[in-house]
Amino acid sequence: MSVIKYQFNCPTRDGYVDADCLYQIADGIRYGFLTEENRKQAKRLQIPELNSGMDAVYWLCGQEVTRLVSDDKGCFASWDSEGEIPVTFVTDVPAEGNYQVKVAVTAQGAVSDAMIYLGRRRLAWRGSLAAGERFEGTFLTNICPIVPRTYSDAMEDLTLDITVIGRGLHLTAAEVSPWQGPTLYIAGDSTVTDQSADYPYLPGSSYCGWGQMISAFLGTQMAVSNHSHSGLTTESFRTEGHYDILINRIKEGDICLFQFGHNDQKLMHLMADGGYRDRLADYIREIKEKGARPVLVTPLARNSWKGNDGSYNDLLEPFDRACIRLAKDSDIPVLHLHQKSMDFVAAQGRESAKRFFFPSDYTHSNDYGAYLFAGYVYGELAANGLVNGEMLPAWMPPAELPVLSIPEEYASMENPNAEHLFEGLERPQEHATRTDALEFVITAMHFFPTNVYNDMFEDVIGHELYAGTVECAYQNGLIPDEMVKDGKLHPDWPVTGGEFIEILRNGYQSRKSDAVDVAAITPEGFDEKAPIARGVAAEICKKLHI
Repeated sequence: MSVIKYQFNCPTRDGYVDADCLYQIADGIRYGFLTEENRKQAKRLQIPELNSGMDAVYWLCGQEVTRLVSDDKGCFASWDSEGEIPVTFVTDVPAEGNYQVKVAVTAQGAVSDAMIYLGRRRLAWRGSLAAGERFEGTFLTNICPIVPRTYSDAMEDLTLDITVIGRGLHLTAAEVSPWQGPTLYIAGDSTVTDQSADYPYLPGSSYCGWGQMISAFLGTQMAVSNHSHSGLTTESFRTEGHYDILINRIKEGDICLFQFGHNDQKLMHLMADGGYRDRLADYIREIKEKGARPVLVTPLARNSWKGNDGSYNDLLEPFDRACIRLAKDSDIPVLHLHQKSMDFVAAQGRESAKRFFFPSDYTHSNDYGAYLFAGYVYGELAANGLVNGEMLPAWMPPAELPVLSIPEEYASMENPNAEHLFEGLERPQEHATRTDALEFVITAMHFFPTNVYNDMFEDVIGHELYAGTVECAYQNGLIPDEMVKDGKLHPDWPVTGGEFIEILRNGYQSRKSDAVDVAAITPEGFDEKAPIARGVAAEICKKLHI
């Protein structure tokens, strides 16, 4: 393959592409811009993992949002409301593999947060530009098949997406050529994966895994091939076909990072010193047989706190310890992401740490958090002699994250991704039991469920279906002390209105700094001493839903 060059600012140069040139599968135009117009014409262009990972917010779906304009600085998106509209240019490549990509951008006015993403929203560069300033950078990206969400088979991907974000930021030129060198493979879960983002784009309101940010730190040292996916365990990473893609391509000189644990802890046969360790040990052995270097990453910490005393609640310590022990036994590096991220969250405190996580989510980071945690991973790689180079400047969120305001004409439109809490609730008139109350609050507060039970109450047996609910409630400090007598919880007892409010208050205060306004969430005539109905408890939870 020869070098492919594109120019976006000069009609007299070879390779000139203007804003009207759209990438078209049906018409055989295998380079051009990506907008809502051509995306809706081809199913493949609607699969985020095969594209730039950017899509319009739900209330703008189906509308023509991206208005591209060409001038002597290149192509840019015209937009005069909140947030940023990405400019995405797509080109086919002849084969999978690693590519070197040179990109030039030019700022119309001053841009405080200019960004270049490659492929599935993997950050290549971010910085600030003065009005009229031009920036040119050289980056690496990896092109290979992937198993998209909701699909069971790997799909070929031979497109390279270049996305620039920044108000008035112009895409000026691009150059693509094959690159021979090492690849950093990543295996993990939703805290690592290439997450999609909505536009108009705001970094604080975008899900993001640290695996899609580390490419900016690596520069031209290694290309990143991220095979992490939401919901994966050390087991399903193999059984769902993701590992096959990785192990069939990894070679001598490559590195493979493994970060699991968030989902393994839901399953009894994947406990930290059991199936989790065993499956990681298998991966380590197989990667070594390929001549590549396996590296364990301890699982990213959550923004999780105990409701009763306000202390940090470490739900992943057993998996952190298991990784450290296994790495020592296997004589491989371990990157201490868990400890570093937990120390950061604990030092920030619950409220300040929320700025680094997706809104109302205490497990998944936003773009600020993913960038921060990728920096920790990069620092640990450098400490182990696996990479060279200086750390990038910090990317700190504002004290209060801005959010997109829904235009009045769309205010009544239902978010298709919103939860329908307690929809179809059975037996709404019956008295809620104590385990009902715990389950309702866990659901409303988005606590992390578990299938583990550690026998802390005499009358809750590990094989009971609700034992995991009790364990989750106990770990998060939801259960008031006065509800426990002589080591017994009495899980089938009806819960009173007062007890239910106390459980809800404990859950809410583990996520929020303000107090629960009981009068605002309870119905008229609410009796704290009487048993509460399941339907009433559900409605109260919906009002206080995090």
